Amino acid sequence: MTELTITDGSVIRPVGYVESPWQTTLAVPLGGVAAIIHIKPEYQPALYRIGDHSHLWILSWFGQADRSVLRVVPSKVNSDLPKHGVFGLRSAARPNPIALTLVKLEKVGEDRIYVHDFDAVDGTLVLDIKPYFEADIIFSPKTPYLPPREYQSRKALFYKQALAHHGEQCLGLELAVKMALLVENHFGQIQSPYLQLRVEGDACLADVLQGLTRARLANPARFIYQNNSLRNRVQWFKNGQSLTLTVRPDVDINTASQLSEQELFIQE
Repeated sequence: MTELTITDGSVIRPVGYVESPWQTTLAVPLGGVAAIIHIKPEYQPALYRIGDHSHLWILSWFGQADRSVLRVVPSKVNSDLPKHGVFGLRSAARPNPIALTLVKLEKVGEDRIYVHDFDAVDGTLVLDIKPYFEADIIFSPKTPYLPPREYQSRKALFYKQALAHHGEQCLGLELAVKMALLVENHFGQIQSPYLQLRVEGDACLADVLQGLTRARLANPARFIYQNNSLRNRVQWFKNGQSLTLTVRPDVDINTASQLSEQELFIQE
């Protein structure tokens, strides 16, 4: 398809298409995969200096989507969740199946770009590409709580968020992700404005936990940090309840990744 015609006569001309290993929307893993965006010859000059960016917004046309559906259960995330209007979800099903996806830019070729975290099927039309700027960041947005049903999906989501915030995999990141999983089971949504935490320990642990919880030092004050090279302990508080998690001694990044949350922390 070379163009899309709107009812008022306006024309949208796709700038390229997606090369992906997936053929159907249901098959694409939650969170997306690596993909290649091929750019049409007439639009290749628009790639000039795009490599200066680390992340991009991709607007694409989800041609397999059901355009008649206005309310859906986000079943790919969790089939036990209630229905939502499609304007409040990232569901492919919507009146005009225009997808907005934040991807990580890996490299740029003469006529293509290589990206990660793209949830499009093979052959998807790309309508436009825009850069992700610092001004796009909303540190602590209000969103509905839509937790993935499966443990591995929740873990993968926390890992993705942690890496996006902290920028590297380290012991502090491993500990923070495992701790977030445990705290979510205990208190529910870890971004809740009523959940407070006091971190004592490694700066990396504190940084990742702040990124995962979106807890600020003020307005409202939900986050307190004290550096401690001898131990890692985090106290969590919500609605009069508390949970203290202390990392067991002599834990390194390998053991942290292998141990379960129950084995990794002393709970009080």
